[in-house]
Amino acid sequence: MALNITPWNAPFLMVAPDWVLLTLVYWALAAPETASVGKAWMVGLLVDVLTGQLLGQYALAYSVSVFLAVKQHKRIRHYPIIQQSLVVFILLLLARVLIFWTENIGHQTVSMNFWLPILTGAVVWPVVSLSLRNIRIV
Repeated sequence: MALNITPWNAPFLMVAPDWVLLTLVYWALAAPETASVGKAWMVGLLVDVLTGQLLGQYALAYSVSVFLAVKQHKRIRHYPIIQQSLVVFILLLLARVLIFWTENIGHQTVSMNFWLPILTGAVVWPVVSLSLRNIRIV
């Protein structure tokens, strides 16, 4: 969560992935018995409060993404890391669409800034996955 609320400079902030969702997805795949939709909902509410967003916006996006990751964790865990990145891209896209939908119902069009954090999240997924795996083993 610290990475999400850190004041970055404008170019990095525009492409910064959703670090909290990447971590939640990792734990949903690595330890689905401990990662739950309820925990994702609570983390999402905390992110809503920390970022000053509409209450429940991130909670909804995170809980739906974690639900899908937990439901398919047996299949996704056996994918090569590149295919896992594609699945993570889809989960990040779903979460981003839900957040965009709750923020801008009928008010705004999708720009390139919409896609950049999703693409960055899929690209950094192998690094995040390997880093968290090393932390989990230690």
